[in-house]
Amino acid sequence: MFIGKYNKSVILTYIGVALAVMGIYFSFTQNIPYAMLCLAISGVCDLFDGMVARHCKRTEEEKLFGVEIDSLADMMGFVALPIALCCGIGLTKWYNVVIYIVYTLAAISRLGYFNIAIKESGTESPVKYYTGLPVTFAALIFTTFWFFSFILKASTFAAIYSLLMLIMALLYILKIRVPKPRGVAYIILGLAAIVVCCAIMLVG
Repeated sequence: MFIGKYNKSVILTYIGVALAVMGIYFSFTQNIPYAMLCLAISGVCDLFDGMVARHCKRTEEEKLFGVEIDSLADMMGFVALPIALCCGIGLTKWYNVVIYIVYTLAAISRLGYFNIAIKESGTESPVKYYTGLPVTFAALIFTTFWFFSFILKASTFAAIYSLLMLIMALLYILKIRVPKPRGVAYIILGLAAIVVCCAIMLVG
């Protein structure tokens, strides 16, 4: 009846997208703590959606759909939402727009590159290392650095946050090895996300 796939293998991905849309809305309405909370939880969804999908029985078509929808979800959650957040906290100078363009181009280049790699290899099997920094890390990094806005001068924070986005863009496309979370690391990242979410609710 409908195009697309709607089953448990993509449920976390869809939840992450919904959170991204909510986060963008909160950014536009100046509810920054809520927007940061959406970003953090969206990151958790992305952290575990691949694990959930791999434990589901899927057709080849469903696997390919999962790859595509995951990249689109990443664009919403870790590209569009961080940019909306930056605009929401006042980073709206002309050079910020340039940074947003660079950040977006780096992210889509990364996502497109690895989509092709997955299709050519014909497998989604887990790897031990990522090449470059996954865009998912935006959820942890941008939310954590946001807390500096409470202790730094507005101009200093704006400069640091702008520079941070440029550094992130570079790390997305650099050919460096980044260990992939496995086992206990997933628990640690999950706990870190809980701590960040609790801290956001306290300051918000």
